[in-house]
Amino acid sequence: MFRYIYHASRIIFGGWWLYSGLMHFIDRDWQPLGQHQAAIDFTLALIASGLFEWIKVIEVILGIAILLNRAMPLTIIALVPINIVICYWNFVLDPGVVEYVFGALSILFNAILAWPWRRYFWPLVLWKGRADYGPGIGWPYAPDQPPS
Repeated sequence: MFRYIYHASRIIFGGWWLYSGLMHFIDRDWQPLGQHQAAIDFTLALIASGLFEWIKVIEVILGIAILLNRAMPLTIIALVPINIVICYWNFVLDPGVVEYVFGALSILFNAILAWPWRRYFWPLVLWKGRADYGPGIGWPYAPDQPPS
């Protein structure tokens, strides 16, 4: 059952990211700025700095990766910082019912997308490990036999 929830979430969330990223380049006036001054100022600062263009390019790339179900552990890691900013914008800078729903859905979709790939993330929380200073790429190796 969770497999269907995962794929439905992947298609909805990937489509949402692809749409959100592409619309910035298709219709520059489409971008919602928010209702509260803090949200408007924040969004306009991102646009004026040129960082917003890069965020939208990344959204397109991540949306495509999600829709194709490719490079998902890396895609999920790349989603997290952008989603933190999106949730901050929705919950703090521009609070409202619609914004709360979008913020909550962002968290929910991230959790659903990350769950099947959770085994790839546990090695990232390793407190103290052994560095591999060798010239090889260090991959692939068997999960039960980390590099020595």
